[in-house]
Amino acid sequence: MSTESSAAGFPYQLIATDLDGTLLRGDGSVSGRTRDALAAATAAGAAHLVVTGRSVPWTVHILEDLGYEGLAVCGQGSQIYDAGQRRLLTSVTLDRQLAGVALAKIEAEVGPLHLAASRDGLDGDVLVGPGYAPAGHLPAIPLTDAADLWSAPLNKIYIQHPTLSDDELTEVAQRVAGGFVTAVMAGAGIVELLPLGLTKATGLSLAARRLGAKAAGTIAFGDMPNDIPMFAWSAHGVAMANAHDDLRAVADEVTASNEDDGIAAVLERLLG
Repeated sequence: MSTESSAAGFPYQLIATDLDGTLLRGDGSVSGRTRDALAAATAAGAAHLVVTGRSVPWTVHILEDLGYEGLAVCGQGSQIYDAGQRRLLTSVTLDRQLAGVALAKIEAEVGPLHLAASRDGLDGDVLVGPGYAPAGHLPAIPLTDAADLWSAPLNKIYIQHPTLSDDELTEVAQRVAGGFVTAVMAGAGIVELLPLGLTKATGLSLAARRLGAKAAGTIAFGDMPNDIPMFAWSAHGVAMANAHDDLRAVADEVTASNEDDGIAAVLERLLG
């Protein structure tokens, strides 16, 4: 689908939405009002692009529920997935040697970490090590042998600390390991180590190019610090009412929460 010109009846070519805490409610569903608003915006000529920290295997069921057949940016920008063809178009993997150095530097600063890792690919498993508390009820397999962490290509490593807050752990990771990996906070209990230089904006810009859309024609919705680069790339960034303070600080506007149809409220206003 090309969106070379501005969508008729809608001021943006592209609507980029995060999933958790943004498009999805706390129970993992998308409200009827939000579905209707997105359908109206796309009928007016805009393209909807999911841009999520979730890797493809943790995203597919949501896309299927939405009847979504376009491109999706997954894995914090590391994967571009064609939902209509069920095909992975691009994939950026973590340099495992650099990741090992990064982990060693972080642990030298704060002590042992609890780890999980997301393997690359359409069917990539998420491995969860001892002590790591996964968010939600997404499928994962236990990591019982530390060597297994490095046995296959990865798109990210998740880290947790027994006493540090997410913000504190992210700050340490960025400070001591920022020359080896990108460290971001993507949600409660979700601090991630990514390929160096990778952000959501990386994948968003690649997907937008495929769609014929530009940054100047993009509106983005998000709730966490990992959405900051996406807001910086887009013409207009909308933070949810439940958003992290760091994202709210750089947003062009703040809408209602994910529980209160914040995306729909903005789209309905723009549709007039």
